[in-house]
Amino acid sequence: MTSAAEQRATAQERAGQDGRRAAATSATRRPTPPAPAVRPGAPTPLGARFRPGPEGSAGTNFALWAGGAEAVQLCLFDDTGRETRVPLTELTHEIWHGFLPGVRPGQRYGYRVHGRWDPWTGARWNPAKLLLDPYARAVDGEYASFGLAPELYGHVRDWPEQHVADTVRDERDSAPFVPKGVVVHDDDDWADDRRPKTPWADSVIYELHVRGFTRLHPGVPEELRGTYAGLAHPAAIEHLVTLGVTAVELLPVHQFAHEDHLLRRGLRNYWGYNSIGYFAPHAAYAASGTTGEQVGEFKRMVRALHAAGIEVILDVVYNHTAEAGELGPTLSLKGIDNRGYYRLQDDARRYADYTGCGNTLHVVRPQVLRLITDSLRYWVTEMGVDGFRFDLAAALARSMHDVDMLSPFLAVIAQDPVLRRVKLIAEPWDIGSGGYQVGAFPPLWTEWNDRFRGAVRDFWRGALPDVRDLGYRLSGSSDLYAWGGRRPYASVNFVTAHDGFTLRDLVSYERKHNEANVEDNRDGSADNRSWNCGAEGETDEEQIRALRRRQMRNLISTLLLSTGVPMLVAGDELGRTQHGNNNAYCQDNAISWLDWSLPAEPGWRALFDLTCRLIALRHRHPVLRRRAFFSGRAHSADGLRDLAWFTARGEEMTEDDWYAPAASLGMYLSGRDIPGRDEQGAPILDDSFLAVLHAGDRPAPFVLPGPPWADRYEVVVDTSREDQATAPGVVHGAGAAIIVPERAVLLLRVL
Repeated sequence: MTSAAEQRATAQERAGQDGRRAAATSATRRPTPPAPAVRPGAPTPLGARFRPGPEGSAGTNFALWAGGAEAVQLCLFDDTGRETRVPLTELTHEIWHGFLPGVRPGQRYGYRVHGRWDPWTGARWNPAKLLLDPYARAVDGEYASFGLAPELYGHVRDWPEQHVADTVRDERDSAPFVPKGVVVHDDDDWADDRRPKTPWADSVIYELHVRGFTRLHPGVPEELRGTYAGLAHPAAIEHLVTLGVTAVELLPVHQFAHEDHLLRRGLRNYWGYNSIGYFAPHAAYAASGTTGEQVGEFKRMVRALHAAGIEVILDVVYNHTAEAGELGPTLSLKGIDNRGYYRLQDDARRYADYTGCGNTLHVVRPQVLRLITDSLRYWVTEMGVDGFRFDLAAALARSMHDVDMLSPFLAVIAQDPVLRRVKLIAEPWDIGSGGYQVGAFPPLWTEWNDRFRGAVRDFWRGALPDVRDLGYRLSGSSDLYAWGGRRPYASVNFVTAHDGFTLRDLVSYERKHNEANVEDNRDGSADNRSWNCGAEGETDEEQIRALRRRQMRNLISTLLLSTGVPMLVAGDELGRTQHGNNNAYCQDNAISWLDWSLPAEPGWRALFDLTCRLIALRHRHPVLRRRAFFSGRAHSADGLRDLAWFTARGEEMTEDDWYAPAASLGMYLSGRDIPGRDEQGAPILDDSFLAVLHAGDRPAPFVLPGPPWADRYEVVVDTSREDQATAPGVVHGAGAAIIVPERAVLLLRVL
């Protein structure tokens, strides 16, 4: 058995032999034009920055951080794909830079970086591979449709001894297969834009996919569907305004790549959690062009949404890149400085993987932290966005290994004068040890609260062991967030997200049905906490269909009546289905796209109308969107408290009641005890409400609490009714034993 050292020596020898053979047999290249004159330029800012000026002085400054590299070549490409290589000889603090007169916006470019090839120490430089500028503002071109070309890999992908394949350098030129960066001129000062600046407590978030939202929209011109321009179209914005949401949270729009294993199966990465360009809007979502036009189109989309009072939040993936692990392609960072950008194991050939995607960015390193924060500031200051949702944020908060809430990343964000003022949402977990951090992120941050999702799903499917957890979730999750000055809006409440069942599928399927992903249904979570209401999948039985619609109304009502920031998923209000696929990350087709014909079907329009009504109710009543946690203490002589919980007997819940299972509970919200003052300095007063949640499968009596809580109650929402127009206006006296229909939410206003 050979030792690791012998394997290394053998592989290095074969790598040299293979490289010489590959070079000898590669296609003959066209003659390289002479390099244009290059001036020293400046090491900052990083990336390609066009400098306007009189004829002869205008040009572009190029700057690339490449720590440890031995040489860097800037590669310019004309419209025919012919390459001109320009050595960058100026080196300042590990930044290679130069100024090229005459290079203007629209120029396509990349880099070749020279250095040692020694994978055992993490060194993977390979000048045969054209590399995308990490700071490219636009990217032109896509990867091949039927699998990534072998030339895109820094190692010989098909090396016969696969256990050392990643150590054998591939000398074939990747330039014909790599999308190119594009020089873009940023000259927009946003003087005509007015950011909505919606307070956190007043926010209602709507998670959507730029392509999927308008791909089938009948009111959007066909040539604009699935694009930034399509989302900016009045027909698309009208739906958002009618719904009443205050922010759209866009699934990743950074330039991303499709994984090889998907392309080989005839699929594509649809969600976009495979970033390769942190400054570039994904080119495939542009209707206007991909040589810089996508930047202006994205900005126009943001302006249109802002004009409608809607903020733009980006779902961003700074935890890993599309280059995957040691067997992944060499597209950018891996070839610029593999050791400088990625977390490596003690065996430096291997990558530390806290993301499940093959690699993890080493955010502790200054150059990586700079890349991320430069990107974030760019999207705020030059692209107009209002906030970010950080995918697998726990991976960003790791110091050397453990998650650390005093990590450099969180510290830099906290003091940054631009970033600390925008909306910051953490997905507070990763797949590494100690990665689940719900409730642990510091002030300034809000979090996706998956404990809300679990408790609400369990209650409505009849699987909640007691009501303690549900009570915390409905009232703002003070057990998780009432520390360090955090507020109820630190909790982003959701029942569904892009990852998992849609709302309709949550009440229609008990098992995942991901066969279309061609992974033998092994992918996606098996823990769905769903209930199919008596039949798996679509059914013609109207009783089951009606029950499913009622359960959807219950789930949306619970979400929108809870304290915290509600997040809806695009299409849930229309009854969108993915036919049981709970991991549709690779389904760029009708499985994932919104079906805008659904509101015309019986029952689904009522769901949309109820959602609009509940959001409007939330905007109208500050007691439903509190800025401070409930105290539960009496604030007046009559013993009235800001929050009280009632059993079906009309009695306040005791400690024993909290620890017992219950199909019914009442939540009383007092509008007389809202902390804070309005803009004029006056106390905030509102109506008081009693929300009754009944998950039992039979109608049940519920005694309405009497004085001091109320004298009379008016029904505002009754989810047992498909047509909500007949629900409001019914008045009950305090102390009355009303009959709550099976599986229903009643919202009653105190008169």
